[in-house]
Amino acid sequence: MNWNGVAHLRTYLPSVLKANSPEPIADIIVADNGSTDDSLAVLAKEFPSVKTIVLDKNYGFAEGYNRAIGKLSELRGQKSETEPEYIVLLNSDVEVTEGWLNPLLDYMDTHADVAAVQPKIRSWRNKAFFEHAGAAGGFINALGYPYCRGRVLWHVEEDKGQYDTPIEVDWTSGACMLVRTQVYKDCGGLDASFFAHMEEIDLCWRMRNAGWRLMCLPQSVVYHLGGGSLAYESPRKTYLNHRNNLLMIHKNKQHPGGVLLIRFFLDYAAALFYLLQGRWAACKAVFQARRDYHKLLETKA
Repeated sequence: MNWNGVAHLRTYLPSVLKANSPEPIADIIVADNGSTDDSLAVLAKEFPSVKTIVLDKNYGFAEGYNRAIGKLSELRGQKSETEPEYIVLLNSDVEVTEGWLNPLLDYMDTHADVAAVQPKIRSWRNKAFFEHAGAAGGFINALGYPYCRGRVLWHVEEDKGQYDTPIEVDWTSGACMLVRTQVYKDCGGLDASFFAHMEEIDLCWRMRNAGWRLMCLPQSVVYHLGGGSLAYESPRKTYLNHRNNLLMIHKNKQHPGGVLLIRFFLDYAAALFYLLQGRWAACKAVFQARRDYHKLLETKA
């Protein structure tokens, strides 16, 4: 998925092409989410072998992927019943490694009860360390907060092989996720109302509620820049994370009332923390997130 990411295309797309040669095992498709920079021109000139799906505007990560996946059969010139068995959600700021896709495909081919898998995700900036978005497998605690092996809050660990065992997880990272196409569709795809952030965690929760398993396979490694669209300190990111996390809990957790009550107090404690730090915009973002969460519930009722 690309949005005004021409620099990312030039930096990271070559690794995807290199890993897919000399004998291609996958179609490489860039879905462009209404870019206004030179992304499409660069793709046509510098990456002519790459197929493109051009969306008319920026639909966000969630709906952008839904629309792009809906156009796959049209792009491939095939009927919907022969659509690909698997799809890979891959951020435009991910560098893949040689042979990264094979362990993921092999595992899915031999484990029919698994809906999605992710590789080990390390930082592109510091390749010895894990990256925030996915690390070595994602989990959700009792209060609905996501966390990862190799990362707690903003602290990431150095990868010393401590998480090299495949493990069943609560969620697989949207930065790099191989998922069964039909399961993706049967479970409703990514929720467009999320726009971006935690939408893959919500989808994974729905897949698990439907009886599917999810895995992290550290035998595959990729490197993620992170913060390619929104910086970690962005008030917009704070807003989306708070709003979407509440919506995800409401949608997926059995008897969420008690958790949401606790989160009411924790969210405003976070707002106070931001205020004391002088981060006025982040404090305001928490209030806006809670307001808009309730508005979204009204639209979904």
